[in-house]
Amino acid sequence: MFALHQDRNPDSRAPAIWRTMLTVDRGLVNFVGKLRVTGGIPPELRRRPLLLAANHIGVFDAFVLMAACKRIGIDPRFMLAGGILDMPVLGPALRQSGHLRIDRGKADAVAQFAEAVEAMRTTRDPIVVYPEGRISHDPGLWPERGKTGAARLALAAGVPVVPISQWGAHEAVYWGTEKVTGPADIVPLARSGLSAPLRRPTFRVHFGTPVDLSGVEPERPGAGVRAHAKIMQAVTDGLVPLRAGELERPRFHDPTRPTDTVSPWKRF
Repeated sequence: MFALHQDRNPDSRAPAIWRTMLTVDRGLVNFVGKLRVTGGIPPELRRRPLLLAANHIGVFDAFVLMAACKRIGIDPRFMLAGGILDMPVLGPALRQSGHLRIDRGKADAVAQFAEAVEAMRTTRDPIVVYPEGRISHDPGLWPERGKTGAARLALAAGVPVVPISQWGAHEAVYWGTEKVTGPADIVPLARSGLSAPLRRPTFRVHFGTPVDLSGVEPERPGAGVRAHAKIMQAVTDGLVPLRAGELERPRFHDPTRPTDTVSPWKRF
């Protein structure tokens, strides 16, 4: 039903450490499950500033997104929370890889947004964002309402937005807990992750058609809200064919994931 574009970017300038991490990640994802990728990035949008907006369904889905991007020949950077970039060992590697930092609710968030806009205008690698800001709490694992930050970033930088819909990564590792305070909090994640290679879940990722934001005037009040709605609806619509047969609830039950919100984007 969808075409898979597999053209490569021979002149990729991604740092060597990030290319190495992407290669290791691809092996990890192939070990844990089966990756299926549909859609792609139009040739005219390759090697130019671009925002990739994805739904957030589980602890493992960033690894799946990285592998899917590698499959279609792009080396994306992520917009990451400051806490991740401040972690020992992993943090320095991610900072050297050129990922963007955002500290929601902090005093310097405005300055960081301006820096992100400038980075979006000049980078030649796509930037991946999670508009929801967290793993969905919707009982059906449909996208949450989310935040307008990604939409406002795209409008301010004047860059195209490609929606990414994904399904299956939630079966690799349990949600676990909001905060890890000790070894007991890691046990459910470790158990679920160790069993994943035996179950071989299928990870489905679809790169959709660029979102049409031409009718959204950045200067008008509410532009971010309108652009955000278009982006989230595109992500949600692309998710429907990926999870056929389990539209109401996921077949895979994660007893640790909260289910205290309702998605406003699903159309049934």
